[in-house]
Amino acid sequence: MSTAPTTTTDESPDSPDSPDGSKPSAPAKPSAAATLRPLVLRLHFYAGVLVAPFLLVAALTGFLYAASFQAEKIIYADEMTVSVGDTKLPISEQVAAAREAHPEGTVTAVRPSPEDEETTRVMLSGVPGVGETHTLAVFVDPYTAKVEGALEQYGSTGALPVRTWIDEFHRDLHLGENGRLYSELAASWLWVIAGGGLVLWFARRRAQRKIRGTSGRRRTLGLHGTVGVWASVGFIFLSATGLTWSAYAGANIDVLRTSLGQSTPSVSSAGGGEHTGHDAAAGSGSTTEHGVGLDKVLAAARAEGLSDPVEIVPPADETSAYVVKQVQRSWPTKQDAVAVDPTSGEVLDTVRFADYPVLAKLTRWGIDAHTGVLFGIVNQLVLMALAASLVLLILWGYRMWWLRGRASAFGRPIPRGAWQQVPPLLLVPLMAVVAVVGYFVPLLGIPLAAFIAVDVILGEIDHRRGNRTYKERAGAQ
Repeated sequence: MSTAPTTTTDESPDSPDSPDGSKPSAPAKPSAAATLRPLVLRLHFYAGVLVAPFLLVAALTGFLYAASFQAEKIIYADEMTVSVGDTKLPISEQVAAAREAHPEGTVTAVRPSPEDEETTRVMLSGVPGVGETHTLAVFVDPYTAKVEGALEQYGSTGALPVRTWIDEFHRDLHLGENGRLYSELAASWLWVIAGGGLVLWFARRRAQRKIRGTSGRRRTLGLHGTVGVWASVGFIFLSATGLTWSAYAGANIDVLRTSLGQSTPSVSSAGGGEHTGHDAAAGSGSTTEHGVGLDKVLAAARAEGLSDPVEIVPPADETSAYVVKQVQRSWPTKQDAVAVDPTSGEVLDTVRFADYPVLAKLTRWGIDAHTGVLFGIVNQLVLMALAASLVLLILWGYRMWWLRGRASAFGRPIPRGAWQQVPPLLLVPLMAVVAVVGYFVPLLGIPLAAFIAVDVILGEIDHRRGNRTYKERAGAQ
């Protein structure tokens, strides 16, 4: 994509007259948009080239993750589904069956069968061979209390081994906390590259209503621009939602939300006082040493309007309460939660999703749409289409880079110094905005600062060597 030549407004005092004897008029001063376009072009080009490998990995692994929901249902159908019976057994009996089959570990949560054909999940932590952040999910037939199997599970969405492996690969390449830098870098720059592409595309469409030529770089440019425009909103959404739970930008976003009073509320699990020991794994519905039991706790939650699917979390200690929370993240979202006293069965605290602050609701919906659970299979198909689009855009982008300068493997460089052509009244506030965004999104700000520093240094070297100015080089293309 060539940059239009830029002419100066300075006229020599002895410049020749025009053929009719009149003095030539001074060239029109370029508009603010015209001065910004070369800067956006340079940023879009180099950011795309340098960040594209990270985006390519994120797109491919994201495509696999979106497909893993349906794959999980097929691979683990024996554990997740059962034949529908007449009457479901009490939760306490189902948990007791799971504990008999797997006495190791501690029960940390129970998810009663949400649908007639689905099993109950009993989650155990501290099981040998299971990671600290994972649990062992024991699947129990709700009609017969038969244990159908046990699988390692991760996360609040109940991801099983295949989806867990892909999820962690997408998030950190199985490299731990350091690996999360790759995905945060990709998310930090995706919206910049997408936004820059939008600016360039519409600026070009105004100047040239129709891209002529159906082969070579012109055709690739048309495909790249058209697909990019249609997918750009999705890319910006994925970038924004991905940053909300990233390591560094996510922490800054949490601080900002808290300062605005928009953090996600949680139900208080503090009990009504000290009471006798209770073990959710041994819940039997009695009112003796084990408290009121799981069945009465679930009944109390039902009375407060908590419909399936729900998760029961046992008390953390002898002064804590049971927490029952809805775990439906598909539309309509169900995230209500209650705390139930284990000695009396009284509801001590209630949190309704309807009462969440606006930003908390938007964050919940955004993350769930990003992970493919908000609108089910339709959501997952859209994510797969966006991932495939991003892969194609990256390949087309590299192809244009190659075709731009066939004599060199690196193509013709975009002239540096474009920022010098932006008027100070526009450049100063623009730099202030970039500085603020870079502070809150450090994996955008730090690489951008490094790029500007290198660009300035190389520009100074060019100047000292007497190379052509930006205007001269831009005008030659």
